[in-house]
Amino acid sequence: MHSASEQSEAADQPTPPARPEPPDHSYPDHWEADVVLRDGGTARVRPITADDADRLVSFYEQVSDESKYYRFFAPYPRLSAKDVHRFTHHDFVDRVGLAATVGGEFIATVRYDRIDDRGLPASGAADEAEVAFLVQDAHQGRGVASALLEHIAAVARERGIRRFAAEVLPANNKMIKVFTDAGYTQKRSFEDGSVRLHLDLEPTDRSLAVQRAREQRAEAHSVQRLLTPRSVAVVGAGRTPGGVGRTVLRNLLGTGFTGRVYAVNAALTGTTDGPASLDGVPAHPSVGAIGEPVDLAIVAVPAERVPEVVADCGEHGVRGLVVLSAGYAESGPDGRERQRALVRQARSYGMRIIGPNAFGIINTAADVRLDASLAPQMPAAGRIGLFTQSGAIGIALLAGLHRRGAGLSSFISAGNRADVSGNDFLQYGYDDPGTDVVLLYLESIGNPRKFTRLARRTAAVKPVVVVKGARHSGSAPPGHRVPVTRIPHATVSALLRQAGVIRVDTVTELVDAGLLLAAQPLPAGPRVTILGNSESLGLLTYDACLTEGLRPLRPLDLTTGAVPADFRDALAAALADEASDAVVVTAIPWVGEDGAPEFGDGEVLAVALREAVASAPVPAKPVVVVHVEMGGLAEALAVATSTRPTAPGRRTGTERAPRPAGTPPGRAAAPDRDPRGDRDQGGTGTPAATVTPTATGPLPEAPAPEAPAPDGPAAVPAIPAYPAAERAVRALAEAVRYGQWRRQAAEPGRVPEYDDIDEAGAAALVERLLGGAEADARGVTLDTRQAGELLARYGIAVRPALPAPTPDAAVAAAARLGYPVALKTTAPHLRHRPDLGGVRLDLATEGQLRTAYAELTEVLGRAAELQPVVQAMAPRGVDTVVRAAIDPAVGAVLSFGLAGAASELLGDVAHRLVPATDRDVAEQVRSLRTAPLLFGWRGAAPVDTPALEEVLLRVSRLVDAHPEVVAVSLEPVVVAPHGLSVLGATVRLAPPAPRTDLGPRSLPSY
Repeated sequence: MHSASEQSEAADQPTPPARPEPPDHSYPDHWEADVVLRDGGTARVRPITADDADRLVSFYEQVSDESKYYRFFAPYPRLSAKDVHRFTHHDFVDRVGLAATVGGEFIATVRYDRIDDRGLPASGAADEAEVAFLVQDAHQGRGVASALLEHIAAVARERGIRRFAAEVLPANNKMIKVFTDAGYTQKRSFEDGSVRLHLDLEPTDRSLAVQRAREQRAEAHSVQRLLTPRSVAVVGAGRTPGGVGRTVLRNLLGTGFTGRVYAVNAALTGTTDGPASLDGVPAHPSVGAIGEPVDLAIVAVPAERVPEVVADCGEHGVRGLVVLSAGYAESGPDGRERQRALVRQARSYGMRIIGPNAFGIINTAADVRLDASLAPQMPAAGRIGLFTQSGAIGIALLAGLHRRGAGLSSFISAGNRADVSGNDFLQYGYDDPGTDVVLLYLESIGNPRKFTRLARRTAAVKPVVVVKGARHSGSAPPGHRVPVTRIPHATVSALLRQAGVIRVDTVTELVDAGLLLAAQPLPAGPRVTILGNSESLGLLTYDACLTEGLRPLRPLDLTTGAVPADFRDALAAALADEASDAVVVTAIPWVGEDGAPEFGDGEVLAVALREAVASAPVPAKPVVVVHVEMGGLAEALAVATSTRPTAPGRRTGTERAPRPAGTPPGRAAAPDRDPRGDRDQGGTGTPAATVTPTATGPLPEAPAPEAPAPDGPAAVPAIPAYPAAERAVRALAEAVRYGQWRRQAAEPGRVPEYDDIDEAGAAALVERLLGGAEADARGVTLDTRQAGELLARYGIAVRPALPAPTPDAAVAAAARLGYPVALKTTAPHLRHRPDLGGVRLDLATEGQLRTAYAELTEVLGRAAELQPVVQAMAPRGVDTVVRAAIDPAVGAVLSFGLAGAASELLGDVAHRLVPATDRDVAEQVRSLRTAPLLFGWRGAAPVDTPALEEVLLRVSRLVDAHPEVVAVSLEPVVVAPHGLSVLGATVRLAPPAPRTDLGPRSLPSY
C-alpha cells in the first residue's frame, strides 16, 4: 500500500520530487512506547529519525518482493538515497514516521503525510492524511500493523488530523483487514484497480472494544508463554548444592518439568566429550553456548552481571525472563535506575520480565509441571491462580493453601513488579481454562482504571479476590511509580467491590475465601441453614451471620449425641430445603463413654457429609464446615472424590484436578458463562485435588479420583472447613455478595438520557470559564453565579442566595425572594457548619430577619468576615451532600452522604465510579448506615429518593462528559417528601490530565 504521491514515483524507480527541508521540530519522545504483540512478545514503537537510515535500508532488504509490491504497487527492489532521506526526515507534524523495533532493528514502519482535499501535500488546517505500512515478512501475523495503527492514529489526532486515507491493492487482504477490523468509522471504494479506504480517527465504542480485546489477548499470551515454556535455562546455577540458582534447578527437576532444562554458569566449561552437567542436566557457560532454543531464562546472578545475561538471552531468542536477583529498586536510588535499565534492555529484545527480586513462578498443569521458584514444595494441582508482589507473602499463602488442602493452577511472585503486573495476571486468569478463582496480593495498583476494568470483566466469569498491603501508609513498593490516591482506603475498597472484586483485609481471609469459591457453587441468596452437634457453636455461627448481613435460619441442634448418620440426614434435608441458600455445618468431637473426647472420627463424619452432598438435588448449594478439634475432618473434606469407588490408577500431586463433567479439556468457558458452570444458578463446583507434599523434593503419589462416567454421578467437590465460625461465615458472606453482584452484572444498569441536558453548551461554557489554551494548570473555582449556570446546563437548579453585607441589604434580598427566608454565613470556616450557629432558619418577617442578623454579627464577628447571604426557605426534608471529584489513582468518583458532623465522623459516605448507572446510584443511596433516615425511619415521611438519584446521575453525566470539571460539591441537597432543593454548589475546573486508559496500547514506561 502507498500514498498517492508515491504512486507516480513507483512507476519508474522513484526519485521523489524535491521538497523543502522539514521545519525543525523537537523529537516527540512521548510517542515512544513498548507494546505487547499478539504472540506475547514485545516491540518498541518510536518515531523514525535521520539517524535511522542504515536501519531502514537493512529492514527493507529483508522484506519480500511481494510485500514491496503491495507497498508501492510496482516492483521496488531497493530504496534510493532520496527515498531513504524522505522516509527518515520528518517534521513530526505534517509528515510522521513510526517504526516498531526489536533488538534495535526495524520490523515494521508506518507513516502519514498530511494532504488537502485534492490529495496533494498540505499543512496547517488540512485535517486528512494518507497512511502507509510495511511489515517485515517474518513478523507478519504478530499484530504489529494493528499496534502501529493505534499509535499513528493517536499521533495524528494530536496533530489535528481527523481522517486517514489509504490505497491498497485488492490482493493485499492482510492490510485491508488491519483497517477494517480496527473499529473506526470508515468508507470504502474501488478506484483504478485499488481499494480506497477512509477512516475517521475519532475513537468509537467499537474501536475501543477492539483495542481492549487485542490488548487482552496479547497480555494474556505474554503471561501464558512465561508459564508454559518448552525449555528453561537456569542462569547462575552454582556448582555446589544450595544457593538460589541451584535450588530452582532442583525444583524444576524434582517436580518433573516436561520440557528441556539447562544449567548456565559462566565458570563451567565442557570437555571434548560434551558439555558439563549439573544434577544430570547439560551445563553451559552461556545461553548462547546451549545451541538450542530456550523459551524461559531464570536469572539468579548478582545484579551487576544481569545486563550481560539479558543481552545473551535476547541475542539468542529467549522469550521471557524471571529475575530472582536482588539489588534493584528495593536497595535505593542506584538500584531504581538499575531496574529501569533492566526493563528497557529486556523489552528492546522483545522479552517480558517477572521481577526483579522475584520469588518465582509455578504451573501445575500436567503437561507442564513447572516449578521455577524457591518454594519448599510444589503445591498440589487445583483451580486457583495466585499472584503476589511479595515473596514472603507468597510463601505464607502457599503454605496456608497447602495446609487447607487447596491446589493451584498457577503462581507468580513478581517481586518488584517492574514489568509483569497484577493486571497482566488478570488478563491471563480471564482466559485460562485451568483457573476458576484468581487470588491477588497487591501492594500497589499501577494503573487503577485499567485494573478496575479488567477486574470487572474477569469477575463476570470467575471470582477475583484481592488483599492489598500498604493500605494506610500511602507508600508503594520501591521503584513503583504509581498515582497516589486522595481518597480513604475504605473508599478504594468500595469502588473495587463495585467492579465485582472480593476485597479482603488479610491473607488468612484471602485463603478462606479462595477455598470456598474454588470448591463450592455460589449461593443463590443470603438464607443460611445452621446445623450441628453443639448449640453454643451454632449460636456463635448465627450471630456471625447476622453481623455479616446474612439471613440465618434458627440453628438446628442435633445434640452432642448425634452420630455421622444424623449429620448426613440433616445436611441432606437442608440441601433439599428451598427456603435455604447455603448450609453451615458445625461439629465438635464426640464424647466417649469414659467422658474423654473422641478425636478420631473426623474421617467418618467427612464420609457422611460427602454422601449427603452427593445425593443433593440440582442446583447445588454451598456447604461449609466449622469444626473444633475434629481430628482428620478438615483433611478428609479437602479431598475431591467421586461418589463411586476409586479406580486402581494413581496420579501424582502435580497433575491438575479434573474439569467438571461436560467441559471439554483445554477449552475456556464462554465469556458469559462461569468455567465451573452456572454458579449463580447453583451449578456444581469443580473438584480440587489435594495431596500431602513432603518437606523437600517431588510430591508423593496420591489416589486419583475417577472421572465420572457420562451418565454417572458427578464428583463431590472439596468441602472447605474452618476452625472458627467467624471465618467460615465471613467467607460465605463474600460468596453471597459476589453471587448477587454476578446476577446483577448479567443485567447491568443504564446511564439515562435526559432531554434537557445541553452538553454542547456546557462544553462551550467550560472552555470560556477555563480560559481556553491559556488555562491555568492549577484550575479555577467558579463563583456562585458561574457554578449555577454550568449546573443548569445539566438540569440541576441551585436555589439563589443573595449577598447581605448589611441588615438593609438582607431585608431587600428577602423582599425580592419572598418570606420565609434563611440567613446564613458563607465564610470558609463557617460554611456548612450549622452546629457553629452560622444559620438562622424560617425568618418570616423583617423584624425576625434584623434580629437574626444582629445576633450573627454579635456572636460570630463582623459582616465582612461572615459574608452572610439570604436564601428562600426550602421545603423541609433530609439534608444530604452530593460530590464528584477526579482522583489521580482511580479517576472520577461520585460520592453521597447525609450532611452533618456525625456522618463525617463515622465516614458514612458511599462512592461509585463515574459514569454511574441507575442501578449504581440506587445502591449507593441505600448503602449508607444512615439510609433509614431517607425511608421513613421512626415514622417520618419517606423522602423523594427518585429525585435524589436523578441528581446523582446528572452530576455523574456532567463529570463524565467534561473532564475539565475536576470537582463538584452540592451541599446541602435537601430531599423532601416531594422533590428536592440544592442550596449550595461549588464547582472547580482545571485542564484535564491525560487519560492513559484511552490511548493506544502500551506498557508502563521507564
